[in-house]
Amino acid sequence: MLSPLQARRPAAGRTRPARLEICPPQRQHAPQHWLGRVKNWLVAGWPGASTPASILPERSLALTAARQDFFAAAADLKLPAATALLDRIEVAKSMRELWHLRAEVFALVSLELSQLEADRRLAALNRHFPTRAPRSGFVGLNNGRDNMWP
Repeated sequence: MLSPLQARRPAAGRTRPARLEICPPQRQHAPQHWLGRVKNWLVAGWPGASTPASILPERSLALTAARQDFFAAAADLKLPAATALLDRIEVAKSMRELWHLRAEVFALVSLELSQLEADRRLAALNRHFPTRAPRSGFVGLNNGRDNMWP
């Protein structure tokens, strides 16, 4: 007779597909000394100075595309928190800030619509962020002898 733990274990030929991890984008700049930040601030010019669209960096174009997809994912929501979310999407200054808003998009869509729809919309948002395969070959403290998970 099989134990409940063995009964849940998949057959040898049937294993779960590897799940991809969606990673936050790298920070654009390493932290600088305060003097370097002041120098960069002085060289950059006045805040609010407009940059012509022809010289927008590729990162800005990626940010604009991601921001549009985030708007599309949350625009039809009627919850009061959705309005605040749309405001935060609009003022996000980096892909990293948008990455942190993914969980809130998922939560609001799953509350108002369904978890299946939230999964679908989150998959559309995840294409903007780097992925990696989960770490494989992790060995616990007892060199794999304490493998209690199926």
